Amino acid sequence: MYLIVGLGNPEEQYSNTRHNMGFDTINELSKRYNIKLEKNKFDGLYEKTKIEEKDVILLKPQTYMNLSGNSIKQMIDFYKIEPKDLIVIYDDMDIEKGVIKLRKKGGPGSHNGMKSIVNRIQTTEFPRIRIGIGKPMYLLDKINYVIGPIPKSEREILDEGIRKAADAVIDILINGMDYAMNKYN
Repeated sequence: MYLIVGLGNPEEQYSNTRHNMGFDTINELSKRYNIKLEKNKFDGLYEKTKIEEKDVILLKPQTYMNLSGNSIKQMIDFYKIEPKDLIVIYDDMDIEKGVIKLRKKGGPGSHNGMKSIVNRIQTTEFPRIRIGIGKPMYLLDKINYVIGPIPKSEREILDEGIRKAADAVIDILINGMDYAMNKYN
């Protein structure tokens, strides 16, 4: 079973922000496969389902970004999910807008959601999909950049990154991580 996690912040005020690219990807997958995330347990909204004949759990942690690891740890423990079957999707300022990068493992970098996950599950050995959001014009404005509203002029290119991330999840499920990395990186 795969645990597919999109990182974001749960409140409505964050719904149109760069920091919610992970949530938006889970929403995109939910829309494509007509899945409703209605279960509210393990500090997250989730649904256990099938995508491309694979058993999956789609999860949007409801703990705020900086505590995302709490929800994921509970899910991993309850469902006995191996780190190699965890796929985390999140925003990355070091990648150009609309571009995605896949990795099999690695450190959390400066992303607080990833730091929380690595801290709680005690490993960096899990796949991730990073969605590029680009850098703010002024580097001192990072917080406002990631949690501020997305301008209409930028929305379309960020939506392209979300669609690519959803496509990458499907490719991982069907063809494996190596195939998806070769295709999208």
